[in-house]
Parts: sequence; structure tokens; C-alpha cells
Amino acid sequence: MMATQAYAQEAAVPAEELVEAPVATDAPHADPTADTHATTEASGGEHGSDVFPPFDPATFPSQLLWLAITFGALYLLMSKIALPRIGGILENRKAIMDADLAAADASRQQTDAAIAAYEAALAAAKAKAQGIANESREAIQADLAAKRSAVEADLSAKVSEAEARILVTKTEALTHVDEIATETAQTVVSQLVGDVSADSVRAAVAKAKE
Repeated sequence: MMATQAYAQEAAVPAEELVEAPVATDAPHADPTADTHATTEASGGEHGSDVFPPFDPATFPSQLLWLAITFGALYLLMSKIALPRIGGILENRKAIMDADLAAADASRQQTDAAIAAYEAALAAAKAKAQGIANESREAIQADLAAKRSAVEADLSAKVSEAEARILVTKTEALTHVDEIATETAQTVVSQLVGDVSADSVRAAVAKAKE
């Protein structure tokens, strides 16, 4: 826009010069392009400049104006459209990240709770198994003790019965010892000295026992 204004100012002067310049219609063999060359040379000699239009001090006010307008438009565009969208995207991403972190923390807590429940169940199972083992061992020991007591009682009864039978047998045997001894002594004496009465042999055996 600023370059267009500069070119418009330069183009205004040649138009005036073209109006003021005399037209040579009577000149013989006139060149039709002579006026164009003359206008171009006059314009170039009067307004010729090597300064690039954006760097021309004469255009600085308009450049500053357009700079302010462009900056204001860009600021409004960024503050009203771009920045809110970027802020919304960042907030959405932050919300997603917070939700993911919360879900991860909830999963971690559930995992910890599951591990704690498993450990508690395992400890309870071990304690129950230990209790069952102790009860089984005590029951087996009690059963063995009862059976041992029963066997010992049976053995004691059998020993007592055997001792009683031995005592009876011994008593019966002792009751026949005198007769056996008398008969044996009578037989031996009869063979040695002849016939001897049973009463005398029985008296001798009783005397020997005393």
C-alpha cells in the first residue's frame, strides 16, 4: 500500500508535464514516440531516487500506521481466537493427563488392596492349616495314648491272670509235693533197707521240711 502511494505521487508529475509540454504538429518527419521519451526523461530526471520505498523517510508515518493496525489486528486475532483455542487444548490435555493419572492411581490402589487381601487370605490359610495340623497331631497323640493305655491295661490284666494261674498251679503243686516226696522217699528207702511203712516215711519227710 505504501509503495503504491509513492508510485502514485511519481506518476502525478509526468501527467502535468504532459499537459504543459508543447505539441509540435508542424515539425516535418516528427517521431510519434518523441513525447513519451521526453516525458520519461523529465520524470526520471526530476523524481529519480535510489531509496527503496519501505526505507524512504517520507513513508515512515504511513508505515507506522499500518504497523499499528497490523499489530492490533494480530493481537486481537491471537487474544480472541488463537490463544483461547491453545488454552483450551492445553486444558483438555491437562484434564486427560489428570484423568489418566487418577485412573493409574486408582488401579495402583486396587492392586495394593488385592495384594493385601491375598496376603491376608494366605496368612489365614496358613494359620488354619497350622491349626488343623495341631488338632490332628493332638488327636493322633490322644488316640495313641488311649490305645497304649488300653494295651497296657490288657497286658497288666493278662500278667495278673497269668500270675494268678501260676500261683494256683504253684499252690496245687505244693500240695502234692509231700505226697510225691513221701512216695519217692518210700521207694528209695524200700530199695535200700526193705519195706518201710508209709506213715514213718511221711513223718520223716515232714520232719525234714521243718
